[in-house]
Amino acid sequence: MHETSAALSPFDMAAMLVVASALLGWFNHHFVRLPHVIGLTVMGALAALGLMIADAFVPAITLDDTVARLLEQLNFTDTLLQGMLSFLLFAGALHVDLERLKASWLPVLLLSTVGVVISTVLVGLAVWGIGLLLGVAIAPIWYFVFGALIAPTDPVSVLGVLREENVPLSLQSAVAGESLFNDGVGIVVFTILLGAALTGTDFSLAEGARLFAIEAGGGVLVGLVAGYIGFRALAGMDEYALEVLITLAIVMGGYALCSALHISGPLAMAVAGLLIGNHGVTYAMSDVTRDYVVKFWEIVDELLNSVLFLLIGLEIIALAPGFAETAIALLAIPVTLAARAIAVIGSTKAIPAARLDEKGASRVLWWGGLRGGISIALALSLPAGDTRDLILAATFGAVLFSVLVQRATLGRLIEKLKQSRAPAVGSAAPDGH
Repeated sequence: MHETSAALSPFDMAAMLVVASALLGWFNHHFVRLPHVIGLTVMGALAALGLMIADAFVPAITLDDTVARLLEQLNFTDTLLQGMLSFLLFAGALHVDLERLKASWLPVLLLSTVGVVISTVLVGLAVWGIGLLLGVAIAPIWYFVFGALIAPTDPVSVLGVLREENVPLSLQSAVAGESLFNDGVGIVVFTILLGAALTGTDFSLAEGARLFAIEAGGGVLVGLVAGYIGFRALAGMDEYALEVLITLAIVMGGYALCSALHISGPLAMAVAGLLIGNHGVTYAMSDVTRDYVVKFWEIVDELLNSVLFLLIGLEIIALAPGFAETAIALLAIPVTLAARAIAVIGSTKAIPAARLDEKGASRVLWWGGLRGGISIALALSLPAGDTRDLILAATFGAVLFSVLVQRATLGRLIEKLKQSRAPAVGSAAPDGH
C-alpha cells in the first residue's frame, strides 16, 4: 500500500527539466556568458560527461545510469516530435512575414524539397563509403536513413539566430521559410526510408513519391483548415485570454489530428502559424490581444528552446562510442557540411529564378544550415542495436558541431560579409512585422 514507484510522473520530469534549465541558464548568464542555447547545450554535455567520469571512478554512484533511465523514461523522441515541435514551429511561423515569404517562394520550395533530397542522397552515399572503409556491416538503406534525418535544418536553431542577427529581410524569409518546411519534409522522407529499412523491402521511388504526397499534402491541407478556423474564431471576439486559448487549441488539436491521420504535423503547424501570424494578427486581433498572443508564444518558444538544448547536451549519455562510432561521428561533420553546400547551390543557383539577390546569401544559407533536436530525436527513435549506435554517433557529431561551432560563428560570418561586400549581408533594418 505504501510502496513507492521509482518512475517519476510527467510533472516531476517537467519540473526537473525546467529547474535545471533555469539554474544553468542563470549560471551561464552571470558567469559563462555564452549565447543562451549554446550555454545550455555545453553545460548539459559537460554534466553528462562528468556523470560518466564519476561513474567510471566510483562505480557505486551509477549517476549516469540514473540520468540515462530518466531520459529513457522521458522518451526524448515522443517529447520533441509529439509535443515540443508543434509549439516551436507554430511560435516560429508567427514571426514570418508571409508577403516576403511569397517573394522567395521558389528558393524556399527548392531548398525544403529538392535540397532535402539532394542532401539525403549525398550524405547516404558518402557515409556508405565510410562504412565500407571501416568494415561496418549494415544494410546500405540505413545510410540513407541517416541522410534523411540529418538533412533538414532545425527551425529551433535557425530562427533563434535570425532573431539575433540583422540580415536582409528577403534572406531572413528564405532561411525562415526553409527551416519551417524542410523539417516536415525531412521527417516524411525519413519515415518512408525507415519503413523500407525495417521491412527489408526494396525502396520504390514511385511508392515513396505517393506516400510523400499523402503525408506532406495532407499536412499542408490540415494546416490551412486549422488556420482558417482559428482565424474565423479570433475575428469574432475581443477577449485576449480566450484568444490565447484558441491559438493553443489550433496547435494541440491540429497536431493531434495529424497524428491520428498519419500525415505531417510539422508542416500543418508551419502553415497554421503563418496564417495566424499574418492574417490573424493583422485582421482578427485588437492591439491588446495581439500583444498578449505574441508575448505568450515568445515565452513558450524561449522556455521550450531552453529545455530542448539542455536535453541535447544531456543525451550524450546515450552514447557509448567505440572506434567505429567515433570515426563516423567525426567524419559526419565534413560530409554533412559538403552535402549542405551542394544542396544550397543546386537549389538556389541551378535555376535563375531561384537565385537570391543578396551577396553572400549562399554562404549564410550553407553555414546557417544548423542541425538540432529533430535529428537527434529521429536517431533515438531507431530500433536498438549496432546500427542505431552508429547512426546516433554520427548524428551527435553533426549536431554538436552545428550547435557549438556553426551557431557560435554565424554572426561572425555575417559581420565579415558586411565588411567585405556592398551591399552587405546584414545591411537592412530589423523587420517590424
